[in-house]
Amino acid sequence: MAEAAAIAPQRAWGKGRLVAKPFAGRTRLSEFYQEGCAKIRLPDTFDATMEAVLINSSGGLTGGDHLEWEFSAGEGTHLTLTTQACEKIYKASAGTATVDTAITVGTGATVHWLPQETILFDRASLSRRLEVDIADGGEFLAVEAVLMGRKAMGEAMRTGLFEDRWRIRKEGRLFHAENLRFSGDVAALVAENAVLGEQVAFATLFYTGAGCELYLDALRAIVGAGGGVSRLHVCGHDKLISRVAAADGYALRKIIIPMISCLRKDASVPKVWNL
Repeated sequence: MAEAAAIAPQRAWGKGRLVAKPFAGRTRLSEFYQEGCAKIRLPDTFDATMEAVLINSSGGLTGGDHLEWEFSAGEGTHLTLTTQACEKIYKASAGTATVDTAITVGTGATVHWLPQETILFDRASLSRRLEVDIADGGEFLAVEAVLMGRKAMGEAMRTGLFEDRWRIRKEGRLFHAENLRFSGDVAALVAENAVLGEQVAFATLFYTGAGCELYLDALRAIVGAGGGVSRLHVCGHDKLISRVAAADGYALRKIIIPMISCLRKDASVPKVWNL
């Protein structure tokens, strides 16, 4: 047993936490913590908002790796969270990579959760969880995009595991919940017409905030035949949910970037998306 432990492969581990507070009409840093391979950088902004860029310095994830993120936006603040690059999930020889993200949106605060795409390689194994708590008057936008391999490189995810669990609460009550799971023969599952119809790039977009109904027609026009957008009224509040599928990552971005810009009141995606 001791010998097995001594030769066990090293695993990546990281934890990052950021708390934003209001000060003099701007969003300012209140708490900041990073450990292991989880890094956070704060580029300069020229308005009252704050942008945080998340970095996994290990260069990707494989079986047994773990990342943990925690973010809190204080009353009236505006926080955008994104990633430096696409997160790559490599073949797992053993175990499952895990990523846990917890976000708190304070009263009247705005949080935009805009990580770049997650790329799943063949035999990847990833379990991911997103927990969000939104206070009264809070606005929350989330976009998660996934690529089943890199089509331009002739790569595809044929087998493996991908789990994604969302739990979003508003004023303490469950507001949105979903579980996604691909496992085993992923290529066959993706080929099913009821799943992705052989499309290898897909995204989920979620939004709740003031004036949801004002965005519905514009978002549907952007999505076109590539997906759908629904507006739902739950617990006295509105939410928009969109599912989008495309042939590859480039085609997917041509859809989701205009959608993000629309919901960000014509502001573009974070600059790191274009680097």
